[in-house]
Amino acid sequence: MAADLAEKTDRYEGLLAEALDAADVAPPADTPMGDAAAECLEMAESYLEDGRHFRADDDLVNALAAFSYGHAWLDAGARVGLFEVPTEGHLFTV
Repeated sequence: MAADLAEKTDRYEGLLAEALDAADVAPPADTPMGDAAAECLEMAESYLEDGRHFRADDDLVNALAAFSYGHAWLDAGARVGLFEVPTEGHLFTV
């Protein structure tokens, strides 16, 4: 059975928003790793905003892609130690 696009888009938007709330920058802000963490957060926040814009325009395919890309920035950052994140649950693959 094919996935329901609207449901999946809603779910991924929620996952990205929740992951943004859960991710804490790990390295000191005044270091190159702190700069990298800030960049990853900015990208994830921008993709959340973009996804919401696409959703408002009823462009669910691009909204889902934006939410997915945003979450990937956070997940990759968590994997390399830029963020302290919960290790239990469904938000991150670390």
